[in-house]
Amino acid sequence: MTTALHWRTEPGAPATVRAPELADAAAARDWLAAHQEELRAGLHKFGAVYLSGLPVHSVEDFALVRDELIPTATPYREKATPRSAYGSGVFSSTDLPAAQAIRPHNENSYTLTFPGLLLFGCLTAPEEGGATPVADCREVLRLLPPELVERMRAYGWVLTRTYSDTLSVGWQAAFAAESALDVERYCAENLISCQWGEDGHLRTGQVRPGIIRHPHTGDEVWFNHLAFWSQFSLDEDIREVLLEELGPDGLPFSTALGDGIALTAEDLAAVNDAYDRATVRRAWQPGDLMLVDNVLTAHARDPYRGDRRILVAMGDPVAVTDCAPSVAPAPAVSHG
Repeated sequence: MTTALHWRTEPGAPATVRAPELADAAAARDWLAAHQEELRAGLHKFGAVYLSGLPVHSVEDFALVRDELIPTATPYREKATPRSAYGSGVFSSTDLPAAQAIRPHNENSYTLTFPGLLLFGCLTAPEEGGATPVADCREVLRLLPPELVERMRAYGWVLTRTYSDTLSVGWQAAFAAESALDVERYCAENLISCQWGEDGHLRTGQVRPGIIRHPHTGDEVWFNHLAFWSQFSLDEDIREVLLEELGPDGLPFSTALGDGIALTAEDLAAVNDAYDRATVRRAWQPGDLMLVDNVLTAHARDPYRGDRRILVAMGDPVAVTDCAPSVAPAPAVSHG
């Protein structure tokens, strides 16, 4: 007889389940399989489930338990940040510098199909910091100013990207493309406008819904990269240098609401404040996993000191059209 899971819930931390003592990753896989139904119910309730004390010591161990929790993989599309690939659909969570905080976001919120589930796993815990905070996007939506929510619900949001091998990710890596024709074909199929500059740089634009509903629970959520890639989320000194050198149309990323009215620093402060108030975290320990519902929950990264090796896998693909989007995805009308 399988013993029911004991859920540990406390303020400021994600819902946590402590695994019993298990011999190896194969035993961990079997334990997860036996509790699959409970874990999925907990995931729908809490948005993220932290699993501690598992014998997951390698990429191979992680891939083994991943196959039980997320049997269907989702490719990493329209890449935006550097990651290392370890094979078997396992990646580093990010290769950005340790001192850099990563703001809350839902993975691939700007693509037409995105991962429904993310699995993070800790092989090496940092000496200090380095947690993967999570924020319930149902709560984020509730905490936002009503007028901002209504603008997003009515008009969606616009993402504009300028690709560069030095400041962001080059178009070849972003689209896994070898030619301009490959990029143009992908953009046409995925409702993205694209424009080539005289210098060969690529600029793309896409309108996406920023409020959707979870395809299984029906919960309405704030689901976008609006604040993540806003110029106002950059360090002030960095923003000033980039604007001076590149101009507002040359930034690697920029966002706006779809009504064409420029966002203010105060608007973005309100979004960041809502994320902060909805965020919980737990310090990583080797062997720990965290299963995240990517529609219900945004994730982030705290700065850290010391070695840190956190893995991620993505799967359970979800189409935005299955999420009752408040706005239909479309190419951006203008880059100007």
